[in-house]
Amino acid sequence: MSIGLRRRVDRDRLDSRDLDLRQGRGSGGVGQRLVCQTPRVAHFQYDPQILERFPTIVGGVIHATGVHNGSTPPELAAAFHAEMLAARERIGPTPLSELPTIGAWRRVFRGFGVDPTQYRSAAESLLRRLTKQGELPSIGTLVDLANLVSIRYALPVAVFDRGRISGGMTVRFARGDEHWSDLGASEAVHPETGEVVFVDEAGIVSARRWCWRQSAGSAAQEDTTEILITVEGHHPTAEQDVTRALADLEGLLLTHATASMRRTAVLTPSRSLLD
Repeated sequence: MSIGLRRRVDRDRLDSRDLDLRQGRGSGGVGQRLVCQTPRVAHFQYDPQILERFPTIVGGVIHATGVHNGSTPPELAAAFHAEMLAARERIGPTPLSELPTIGAWRRVFRGFGVDPTQYRSAAESLLRRLTKQGELPSIGTLVDLANLVSIRYALPVAVFDRGRISGGMTVRFARGDEHWSDLGASEAVHPETGEVVFVDEAGIVSARRWCWRQSAGSAAQEDTTEILITVEGHHPTAEQDVTRALADLEGLLLTHATASMRRTAVLTPSRSLLD
């Protein structure tokens, strides 16, 4: 199987020399490795076995510093509220499982042995809460802007505090010896062998069951100033939608979180050339 990648960046704000998206062989020659790496942030990558099992993945990545994460400003709160109304109108009576983005994630969850009706993707969970309760709570600037984009595109968006991640982050199958701390839990547990996790170089899991739930330790805090944001999809128009979602996230970060530096990449295992 030939697996490559495409690079898309806003060249007005990002010098191509600052972003390295490369193809590299994984251990044992299995597939290839998609890597997003900059001089200011350790790499984010999909393990070759993930690319081999799930070749439909499109991953968007943003690295931002100088971020402010206080209370949600009024302008963002208004935009978030308006998006909730728009999302409810778009969805209407349509079952969430019939949305292309959600249906694709359900198939992926089944692909690594997880019941998607027991453990829902982050995007489905948000939309389910929105359609059942009529609104989503305001948490803070970073979470609210991420949730705004998530319900707009029905895609999972995660905001990680880079200061609480050790080295690079890899999306791979869990071995079962990694450590995970859930929100509100007093002790760390281990993920199940074979589930997809976001894990750093110290073996600390930042997200379980791919995009089911983020760890307590990696979540953005009031003092967070450097972040890594991911938005991912598997549906047929995922590359287009992820690219648009990244643009929206960048704009929201600049306007409401005063991000002083942004680096953006779209990783797709569908092309053999860098462009």
